[in-house]
Amino acid sequence: MPSTEMNAEMIAPASPSLFFSKNDSQDPRLGDISKSRHFSEISSASEEFAVVGYPDDEGIYLNGGRAGARLAPDQIRAAFYKMTPSVFSQRTFGVADIGNITAGTSLNDRHQAAKSISKTVFAAKKRLLSLGGGHDYGYPDGAAFIETFSDHKLKQKPIIFNFDAHLDVRHFDGVGHSGTPFYRLLSEFPGQFDLVEVGIQAQCNSRNHLRWAEDQGAQIVSLEEIQHKGLTATLAPWLVNDQRPCFLSVDIDGFQSSEAPGCSQSWTTGIKTIEFLELMTKLPHHFDLRGMGIYEVSPPLDSDNRTAKLAALLLHHFIHLF
Repeated sequence: MPSTEMNAEMIAPASPSLFFSKNDSQDPRLGDISKSRHFSEISSASEEFAVVGYPDDEGIYLNGGRAGARLAPDQIRAAFYKMTPSVFSQRTFGVADIGNITAGTSLNDRHQAAKSISKTVFAAKKRLLSLGGGHDYGYPDGAAFIETFSDHKLKQKPIIFNFDAHLDVRHFDGVGHSGTPFYRLLSEFPGQFDLVEVGIQAQCNSRNHLRWAEDQGAQIVSLEEIQHKGLTATLAPWLVNDQRPCFLSVDIDGFQSSEAPGCSQSWTTGIKTIEFLELMTKLPHHFDLRGMGIYEVSPPLDSDNRTAKLAALLLHHFIHLF
């Protein structure tokens, strides 16, 4: 059975009410120029970007975190589709929203469905914009990315940047949760991709996890390094203009709580939005950016919708990078 036929049953379309419009041709919004697409249309759709939501926080609960991230995809969409296209960009673009994952009674089933959906998006040459849900969905997004873009004939390996306070390399015992995505990726794809863990905080990780990640080849960038040199300068060794495939995994708890209070575990320390946006402007000059996942936004824990708006702002900047 073709993957689009199988996957069409895995996902429900986004509510039309999320696609905001002022019904004013002089003031268009992203809701006016984005399209709700049936998943079976993704391969033939003209849009360059594909949005998919993971309204699922079971993985956070299993890791001892606070629930609420299941509400994030539509909350982020509501903020995103109210935004105007960048006033400083002359480029036209398209965003296809293929809706929210619904498949599977178990978390592992939903992870497999998400992997299949993401892999189809990548194969269709769309740039993936995924909205968690728990960071456990970094595993299916990352696995789909690695399987699509790993090519042993090429010298450059695909690279994933994980922006996060946590390493997320807790042992996988058969049931994935929000602490396991990079344990799973490093274990299943040894030597097939590069992983840079960015913004890791000293109080959020065990020494054993740090050693294990380093032993598997992960490269660790601590928050202390970033505070000392700045985010872009700290990541300069990886900005080498080789245009290899790149995926950004963004756990919103990697940002400081004054900017992102709405997550399961927030800290006053963290990456600053303005530094992250500055880095984003550099990335297309060095990498073939194939997608970005934003995880662990939790609307019930948010203040004045700040965290959902931050996630929407990251999406807005991503689609205007190219």
